[in-house]
Formats: sequence, C-alpha cells, structure tokens
Amino acid sequence: MSAVVKLSNVHKSFGSLQVLNGVSFDVNRGEVVAIIGQSGSGKSTALRCINALETIEQGSIEVCGHQIHSPALDKRALRLDVGIVFQSYNLFPHLTAEQNVMLAPTCVRKLGKKEARDLAQDCLARVGLAEKAGHYPEQLSGGQQQRVAIARSLAMQPKVMLFDEVTSALDPQLTGEVLKVMEDLAKGGMTMILVTHEMGFARKVASNVIYMRNGKVWETLPGHELNNPQTAELREFIGHDL
Repeated sequence: MSAVVKLSNVHKSFGSLQVLNGVSFDVNRGEVVAIIGQSGSGKSTALRCINALETIEQGSIEVCGHQIHSPALDKRALRLDVGIVFQSYNLFPHLTAEQNVMLAPTCVRKLGKKEARDLAQDCLARVGLAEKAGHYPEQLSGGQQQRVAIARSLAMQPKVMLFDEVTSALDPQLTGEVLKVMEDLAKGGMTMILVTHEMGFARKVASNVIYMRNGKVWETLPGHELNNPQTAELREFIGHDL
C-alpha cells in the first residue's frame, strides 16, 4: 500500500510553545486513522498542518503528491484533494442545505448549476439528508448541520477527508448520527484522518490509532487493539473508558 499522507519529523511552534515535536506517521489509501490525546497534545495542529492551514518549521508533509512544506505549494490544488470538517459547521445561514453543498463545486470546480445540484443531492443522500435539501441551517439540528458540512466536503470529491473533533459539540444522539455517516464513508474506502475523543468509534472503525502526548506520537496501535495499550500513559488516558 502506498502512503497518501506522510509526515516526517514535523515541528511546529506558536511563539515559545512547541506544539509538534518531531511528529512522523503515514496514512495509506483507504485507511482510517484516529488521533487521540489530551487537550494541548498537538492533535488538531497536526491536522491543520496536513491541510496547510498552519505552516511547519521543520520536517516534511506530503499529501496526495502535494509537498505541503514547499513554498511552491498550490493550496487551491491541495484543497481539491483534501477535505476538512471542523467542530463548528460554518454553514452559510442564508443558503439552504443544498445551496451550501453546491457552492464550492460551482465556484471552485466550475460545475454548471444542474450538475452541481445533482452532485449536492447525491452527497446529501449519502449523509441521510436528501429530504432536507431545501431547509436552512436554523431549521436543522446540530447533528444535521454537521452532516451537511460533511456533504459539502464530499461534494469536492476529495481523496482524503480530515475530521477535527466533529462531534464534540453534539449530544450523544446527534453524535451517533454523525459517526454513522463517518463509518459509512470508511466502509466505502474513503481515506480519513480524525481527531476524536470517541474511543468506541476509534476501536470499531480506525485502521490505526495514534496517541499523541507532549507534541509527539507516543504510541500507535491498530484500532481493535485499543483495549491493550503498550504504554502506561495511554493506559491511563483511556482507563476511564475501558
């Protein structure tokens, strides 16, 4: 299997605070990698570096053939290949669910209106919201809004999807809705990297789990082995969840 995402000795600081301290890991095509760890361990910063939302000071990152660390990086081309979904939905309140999903394919990929609408309807159906196409964000629950945000990323037909704590603002029922969509994407072969606190989901769906601590990759293990951590730190971190 070939790595579609490759981080090698990545360092990142904010002022005097070193957030990433020599982070290295690979993600192969079709894999689901869950990044876990305490707040401040560097999880979300690593994800943002992968999508060039943050610049790195040392090391290299390659994503779908794009050299993220290169001054010559074409960010527009990168973001055609890499989608990212955040904790906050960031939907446009004056647009319907369908219009929110149509926007990027129309503006960025230059699809015609009919083609973009067909694509939006397909993506909304994939997240179980076909019947909500004409609804505005204020008419949707938090879980439904997050699923629209996922559909919006899917509409760009990315090769890799990044998810940054996408369920942390949702109650348990709505969390289940969103995780079901992500599980279906995984079954469909989507390459995914997710920062999450959902240990049960990581065990069930993740090919590999990366435990980060103090800006480093502390331990990596298959998702189904998450109940059998090899380091005392990971054992303590997930202990309350076992």
